[in-house]
Amino acid sequence: MNIAVCVKQVPDTEARIKIGEDKKSIDESEINFILNPYDELAVEEALKLKEAHESDVTIISLGPDRITSSMRSALAMGATKAIHIKIDSTPVDPMITATALAQVLKEGNYDVILLGKQAIDDDNAQIGPILSELLDIPAINVITKLDIQGDVVIAERQIEGGVEKTEAKLPVILTTQRGLNEPRYASLKGIMAAKKIQIEEKNISLTDNKIEIVEINNPPQKPEGKIVGEGAEAVPELIRLLKEEAKVIS
Repeated sequence: MNIAVCVKQVPDTEARIKIGEDKKSIDESEINFILNPYDELAVEEALKLKEAHESDVTIISLGPDRITSSMRSALAMGATKAIHIKIDSTPVDPMITATALAQVLKEGNYDVILLGKQAIDDDNAQIGPILSELLDIPAINVITKLDIQGDVVIAERQIEGGVEKTEAKLPVILTTQRGLNEPRYASLKGIMAAKKIQIEEKNISLTDNKIEIVEINNPPQKPEGKIVGEGAEAVPELIRLLKEEAKVIS
């Protein structure tokens, strides 16, 4: 079985985001970048398949030079190969990203392609479905359980009021959701081994950008809360404010 995991590098969830001077991007100067948490789930599931089926796991990512640190995080977990699609900055348009990834994925003849259901920076959640169309292979999204027997893939995902079970034949694209697994920590041996792995570099002509960020603004500051009193005596004033100012009750 040949497995690929498409990953993205994103700002740390604890990072304080500052808008850049151009008002169209974020200031990256003080940001710590990490492997997208949903992609960590995809890497872990790929490693479980690797252990069960004696497979190779190739990490593929698109972006500037800094993304190799996140790719090495995946290699330290146990992935065997890595391909870096070199560009100056991560595209805003998911079609550009998916088209570039599709070109590389076609060359690899992969049986299973895994990626997180979405990236936590832009929350597009579009790469998996677009890849399915570009590669003309089935996709099962937001999976929380996976079983592969021979060339049959059985995946489950949570839906409102229950669980949906889906079957497909290899090759397949799978996007991962929380609850699927618990990503492992990289061992010291894995970290040292990852440093020795040569990351393959590819330069690809990107498609035209059809999405433009016009402006980025911070959300409006919330007004300060009001303390209307204490105990039962404050209830009439609270009700008046909810009716007349907040207008949430009538």
